[in-house]
Amino acid sequence: MEENNQYEVIENKSDDENYIYIGKKPSMNYVLIINSRMLNGLDEMTIKARGKSISKAVDVAEIVTNRFITDANDDNIKISTEVIDRDDGSKTKVSSIEIVISRNN
Repeated sequence: MEENNQYEVIENKSDDENYIYIGKKPSMNYVLIINSRMLNGLDEMTIKARGKSISKAVDVAEIVTNRFITDANDDNIKISTEVIDRDDGSKTKVSSIEIVISRNN
């Protein structure tokens, strides 16, 4: 039961179209999503990633700002550490990053 609630929270978070959560999909999938949302009128997108996905998040941000939306900035970057509960009850720390890409209008 608790696992289902956890997944529902994650699904609700991803409903906000200004956020994109980097996972296991290829980088270009995320690039195309960001590109299409920003071309359809969004002035700002936030890329979020944890752990091993951080390097992919940086790659996605660089591809978007250097190749697709060249009038966008990725100046607002926030790094942090999140404490996550494991299945065995112990806690572990995971690095996370948020990169805000905004259009220069």
